[in-house]
Amino acid sequence: MDQEKIIAASPLGDKSEYVDQYSPALLFPIPRKEPWRPSFTKRPFYGVDIWNAYEISWLNKQGVPQMAIGEFRLPGDSPNIVESKSFKLYLNSFNQTIVASRDKVQQMMQKDLSEAAGAPMQVRLFGLNEQAMPIMATPGECIDERPIETLVYEPDASLLAAHEDQYRTETLHSHLLKSNCPVTGQPDWATLVVEYEGATLDRSTLLEYIISYRQHGDFHEQCVEQIFLDIMAQCQPKQLTVYARYLRRGGLDINPYRSTRPLDPPNCRTERQ
Repeated sequence: MDQEKIIAASPLGDKSEYVDQYSPALLFPIPRKEPWRPSFTKRPFYGVDIWNAYEISWLNKQGVPQMAIGEFRLPGDSPNIVESKSFKLYLNSFNQTIVASRDKVQQMMQKDLSEAAGAPMQVRLFGLNEQAMPIMATPGECIDERPIETLVYEPDASLLAAHEDQYRTETLHSHLLKSNCPVTGQPDWATLVVEYEGATLDRSTLLEYIISYRQHGDFHEQCVEQIFLDIMAQCQPKQLTVYARYLRRGGLDINPYRSTRPLDPPNCRTERQ
């Protein structure tokens, strides 16, 4: 069954009962698309998806509520992604569950999420005073004020252009990435960062291309993957890293990274997160 049929057959768009007792069965895996085929004979990137959760709670042995912030790292080549609504429902299922320690909660989550994704997921839980996930300025130059000529609202890779007579290593970013959740239709907002070495990207056409996702329905991970693949195919940089820092919904933010090089990126929030 393809991804669209799995989503259509799922209960994810329906009204959901609030489950406050531990239930890993709430997790809903969805197979990743492979948009790099047939353009590339093998996966042309390394990747990781970083999830941050800000509403994690459980009860200690005395019944006293405990709180934590969570960082979850999933390899970009895992067989499945975990649908975000199901992820949130799963985290909620700890709310009235008695667990002996934060370490035990972390172990439970790592086991359940790894099984759902079909690959090892790294899970780290932080206390609220541990200053995890620092906020840092978005790297590189912002292109959002560039003049543009073409406005379309569905992805169009043909908009991208590069100046072959100019070679550059630089980092660019835009706060104008918006796509829509394919399950709920709700808007997803993000800051997109493009780091590259190669023929100089035309900033105006890059901005036009980013804006073209505005009415597009797809998961965060697959939007970033497609952006990476389109820049690679159209502009052929020597090195390329593309990532998006999405704003949170339901206490979760999702931050997919794709790169021509192996990467273990720091988890630094942008000003908007």
